[in-house]
Formats: sequence, C-alpha cells, structure tokens
Amino acid sequence: MSEIEHSNEDSIPFYPDHVRTEFYVVLGVLVVVLIIAIAGMIKPIGIGEPADPLNTPQHVKPEWYFLALYQILKKIPPIVLGIQGKIIGVVIPVLLVGLIFIWPFLDNKPDKSKRIYWIRLAFVIVAVITIIALTIWGEVS
Repeated sequence: MSEIEHSNEDSIPFYPDHVRTEFYVVLGVLVVVLIIAIAGMIKPIGIGEPADPLNTPQHVKPEWYFLALYQILKKIPPIVLGIQGKIIGVVIPVLLVGLIFIWPFLDNKPDKSKRIYWIRLAFVIVAVITIIALTIWGEVS
C-alpha cells in the first residue's frame, strides 16, 4: 500500500492554532454563562405560588403539541369493546407511530402507478388535517 502524501503548506497545526481557537470558544461560553448567572443573582425572577396538593385546578391543558392526543383521550368513551377507553387512547397512537416507523421496511417496492401515489398523498393530507383539527379543537375546548 502506498502512503498518502500530505503537503504541510495547506495544513494548520493542531497545537497551538486549533487549541487557541477552542480556548476562545470555551472562554466566550463561560463569559455568557457568568453574565446570565450574575444577572440572575442581581434580579432573581422568583417562584410562583406554592403548590397545594388539595386544590386541583379547574382545567388543566397540555402543551400545544399534545393537544390532539389530549382531545382523543377526552372524547373516547369509557369502555370500547370491553377495553378501557383510556388504554385504547394511549395504545392506538403509539401503534400508529410505530407503523409509520416500520412502513419503509414493509413496503420497499417501487411504485408503478400514479394512483397509489395519489392515494398515499390523500391519506397524508387527511391525517395532517385531522391532527390540526384535533389540536385546534383541544385548544378551544
């Protein structure tokens, strides 16, 4: 095997050039962290009201990215086909996400017709519109 020849004209030495650059980056990050820490000590934001475990809030809402799942959980009946509705509301979305992840391994043949393309596109559009609608519904309800 032949060795690859490197020209020293285009290279930058690791020490001291690269080490100096990394030192400046670490120093800059440290200065930013210290400025934030000092600002927090000078004017602390403070803590809100202490939690009361005996007082439940009237309406608890999750963050926006969980609103669709929250809305599904709210609207499922208590018992569905002899199974608790909450279990179905948790298991079905997890199975659907798992199906999305394994789909490329299940369907690895090239598409031969444009009809399949449009069916898949329509399915994705309906799924996205459904998720957006459930999220908006969860926000306003």
